[in-house]
Amino acid sequence: MKVAYKGKVRDVYDLGEYLILSSTDRISAFDCVFDETVPDKGKILNSISRLWFDFFKDIPNHIVETDYNKYPGEYKSREELKDRSVLVKKCKRIDYECVVRGYLSGSAYKEYKSIGQIAGVAVSRHYVESEKLSEPLFTPAVKNDSGHDENISEAELKNRVGVELFQTLKDYSLTLYTKGRDKVKTEGLILCDTKFEFGFDKEKVILIDELLTPDSSRYWEVETYAVGISPPSYDKQILRNYLEKIEWNKNPPPPKLPDSIIKELLSKYQELQEKITKCLSEK
Repeated sequence: MKVAYKGKVRDVYDLGEYLILSSTDRISAFDCVFDETVPDKGKILNSISRLWFDFFKDIPNHIVETDYNKYPGEYKSREELKDRSVLVKKCKRIDYECVVRGYLSGSAYKEYKSIGQIAGVAVSRHYVESEKLSEPLFTPAVKNDSGHDENISEAELKNRVGVELFQTLKDYSLTLYTKGRDKVKTEGLILCDTKFEFGFDKEKVILIDELLTPDSSRYWEVETYAVGISPPSYDKQILRNYLEKIEWNKNPPPPKLPDSIIKELLSKYQELQEKITKCLSEK
């Protein structure tokens, strides 16, 4: 069983018409993969993503099978794929990240502080860090396989892909964000921002990759949320903060991670999984 593509945190198996996406326990930050792993991280992320794909089943997506016992050929019942993988349609990826922001944080806040714009659009009102935006913003980015993604404006995306595809990507993205945001409120969570990926299944635009996991989204707790600061989040910010504290130069090789950071990361992933599982199981 050969891996066709090994990403920073995911392995991809090519079955011809289909792919198997397997979420590993590897962890990365600042484009570096660390030697240490977070036990069961891949299973947790896969579980969260599967729950969201099921919740949004009215939006076409790439999922074919989630039970590893039903995978075809040599991939059937392989223990290394159990609970951490999905069988999906092989699609033509649309090479843009479809980012939606409900709050002003991260790179968007840095851009706003620097030039008074968010994703290339001038903002007339005054915001402080982590403040809720007047409405969710669609802020696309060019997807790069290595290095950082490149933020672009709505107008630039429209120029590159055409009005019709642009509108489809924006409408899907805003629908996914707003419904997801409203759903997690029931468990005291704030969905600050997230990113989606789409592809073509023949001529049809479908949702691909992962969905609303802490690796693709920034979740905050209502209880610890405040404006003017960067609230504690359920994503890899714990790791990033640690790396900033030890003043790592962000170049390979990565530093050794202490057990305390691994345990803290795992605890946050598990806590978020419990909350999302609970809110998505409620009718």
